[in-house]
Amino acid sequence: MNIQVDLHTHTISSGHAYSTISENALAASHRGIKLLGMTDHGPSMPGAPNLYHFGNLAILPEELYGVRILPGVEANIINHDGELDMPIRYLSKMKLVLVGLHIICYPGGTTEQNTQAYIKAMENPYTDMMVHPGRPDFELDLERIAHMSAKLNIPVEINNSSLAKEKKGAWGNCRRFAQYMVQYKGPVILGSDAHFWDRVGEFSHALDLVHEVGISEQQVLNTSAERVLDYLATRRKNRPNIT
Repeated sequence: MNIQVDLHTHTISSGHAYSTISENALAASHRGIKLLGMTDHGPSMPGAPNLYHFGNLAILPEELYGVRILPGVEANIINHDGELDMPIRYLSKMKLVLVGLHIICYPGGTTEQNTQAYIKAMENPYTDMMVHPGRPDFELDLERIAHMSAKLNIPVEINNSSLAKEKKGAWGNCRRFAQYMVQYKGPVILGSDAHFWDRVGEFSHALDLVHEVGISEQQVLNTSAERVLDYLATRRKNRPNIT
């Protein structure tokens, strides 16, 4: 399975990542990545950039080292209603909006509260894709999330970083989620979640899991840059107009 796109990467702007966008793009070019997401954390994450960072993303070149750049955000769910930590006027200008749960940004709750927060964020018209549901930080109904992914046609990530040895307890959750994605046939993305340039385009753990549970190549969106761009264009056509 040839993965041409890495949509989930961080730069020094996230505060706890250690490479520039130029360094990440150069690494991506060496690994055959054609499309690179620059998705620094939303402003509720300690050390993350403020809104001025996201308001200035338009100055970035469309391409670096032969790799097309998609400037965006990994927005944080901040409450049980699934609200995000960025105003709509900023989300509407992002070329890529990933959304996830993080301990410091979200208060936590019951399995039902956490699942509802995740699903409500999926239903947000400004959300493009959901990330790392398999992390053990919050109890989630992974089957319901997989079902909603298929129903809403919202890709959900198998996160390579979550499957690394230093992240304990995620393999079981990620395997169960991947099996549900096979069952419900929702769209999948693989993400490196790179916080340093040498992990950009690194999907080995995620690909092992994909092959283990039998997720098809057709189900994985980022096997093709064109498929990703077509999907994102469709999402933007269906968004409400901002006046």
